[in-house]
Amino acid sequence: MGNNGQPVIGVGAIVLRPDGTVLLGYRDKHGESPCWCLPGGHVDVGESFETAAIREMAEETGITEWQRVQVLAITQHLSSSVSTVTGAVLVTVKQDAEAVLLEPEVFTEWRWFSPDALPSPLFAASQAVLAYWLGDESPTGWETYPIAQAE
Repeated sequence: MGNNGQPVIGVGAIVLRPDGTVLLGYRDKHGESPCWCLPGGHVDVGESFETAAIREMAEETGITEWQRVQVLAITQHLSSSVSTVTGAVLVTVKQDAEAVLLEPEVFTEWRWFSPDALPSPLFAASQAVLAYWLGDESPTGWETYPIAQAE
């Protein structure tokens, strides 16, 4: 990544419609293997995971309205060459929310999927975030730390 070993702090937004479908983009970025990916990216200085998730969702998909934003867990990629931490953020949107391609140099399409029929391959950080949300084992080399929610 050429970041001189600096830690990478990212966010993965699980964008969820009331019917239970989740939004994934087909990521086809030059120099990377194509895969399906949650909206997300780097957390900027001074940003919370929630703020970063909403910003990335808007930048990548054009969706700017949400009903609920909740940090679910923090995942750590332990087998990476740099310290990588990703916040798993659940963003509930309206049923009629539609994603548009705002970064065609990164994504070729956005599509809503049923959680029990997710496509593959998944972007590694997205896979770790989704595994936690679905109650599955973390991928090899990833550790996930749930965040206790006071309702």
